[in-house]
Amino acid sequence: MKITGISILSALLISAALPAKAETWSLDSCINYAIDHNLDVRSALIERYKGDLNVTEAKDRFLPTLSASAAQSWSFGRGLTSENTYANRNTSSTGFNVSFSLPIFQGLSALWQLRQAQANIHTLDLRVENAKDDVTLGVIAYYLQVLYSREIVSVRKEELRLAQTQLERQQILFEGDKVPEVDVLQAKSQVASSQVAVVNAENDYSLALVDLTRALELKGTEDFDVEPIDLDGELPRLASADEVYKNALNNNSGILAARSSVGLADHAISIAKTGYIPKLSFNAGLGSNYYTMSGMPSNSFGRQMRDNFSKSLGFSLNVPIFDAFNTRNQIRQARAQKLSAELELERQESNLLKTIRQAHSQAEGAEAQYRAGETAVTSAKAALDAMTEKFTYGRANATEWEQARSNYITTLSQQVQAKYEMILRNRILNFYNKVR
Repeated sequence: MKITGISILSALLISAALPAKAETWSLDSCINYAIDHNLDVRSALIERYKGDLNVTEAKDRFLPTLSASAAQSWSFGRGLTSENTYANRNTSSTGFNVSFSLPIFQGLSALWQLRQAQANIHTLDLRVENAKDDVTLGVIAYYLQVLYSREIVSVRKEELRLAQTQLERQQILFEGDKVPEVDVLQAKSQVASSQVAVVNAENDYSLALVDLTRALELKGTEDFDVEPIDLDGELPRLASADEVYKNALNNNSGILAARSSVGLADHAISIAKTGYIPKLSFNAGLGSNYYTMSGMPSNSFGRQMRDNFSKSLGFSLNVPIFDAFNTRNQIRQARAQKLSAELELERQESNLLKTIRQAHSQAEGAEAQYRAGETAVTSAKAALDAMTEKFTYGRANATEWEQARSNYITTLSQQVQAKYEMILRNRILNFYNKVR
């Protein structure tokens, strides 16, 4: 869709006015809302609107200029007369002038400035998309952090439930004189530690919600909740890092914007070179004046204005011969700017390759860890159930049971971490692998 100045201003006004609804948010709704309200995106839209104004200004350089002026002056005191003597004279002069100037040939500078302004529109469009891409990646990371923190709260609550169950058993056994009091105290200590772990996990969840709502430019987290992500749709075929990088070079808005900036630098060089080219313009003017002197007879205002009416036509040619090396220095500056743009493009391509390879490696590792974790969680749960039964019948002590419980909670936490690490890295790779 073509972006226009009106659509940009409308989008800015709408995004500033729309309130957030209290509802359960999906990942897509979070991304869309963040894009509409993010300050960086809105700033990029304003720059895009300025680009439209620059194009209009560049087109206006081809238009003629028309101006009118008027002047009124008075003179008092002694002055030289026509008889070469001095006398006290009071004079008054009134003048009117209209001038017209038409640029015929501007050394191609106006043409190149127009082309540069038009090319800059494309660059600004890409920067708007790049700002949206940055927001999208940020929201994905914050959203998954919320889901991860929420599942960790569930894990810690399960840890607390197991500790409380164990405390109840120890108290029953202690009342039957089957275990010493120290086992009860140890169980109470484990409950207290698990309660602290739950509180810490809930705090982490609250902070994750704050980070996400800040990314959405929301005022608070009241009545804010997010939908879970279906893992079945999060594991497509993992493309190779080279394949993703190849597609990203052709479709990533940040890379395309940096590449477009190199083209803008070429336009700047062409503009600077026009300083060597002569410029031709046509000029025309109309004017008249009225003059009076004390002690001297003078015609009426209307008569003098008719008699002194003048017309002028002419051409002016400006040939640059020596401008103190100003044009040469501007060309060198423009070429240096192009080198900077090329270096920035190379830097972004290098960073993109590093990001993609890192995400690909992390995705593979997280997926392998998640697959292995499924078996580990099942085994740890079975071991805990078996240890619980042995402990109930006195064939295992509290330390052995606590070790089994700790192993189960650890593998469960690692499984949750691997799950969301895998989702995040797959999302990043799919984002860079998309074709616009």
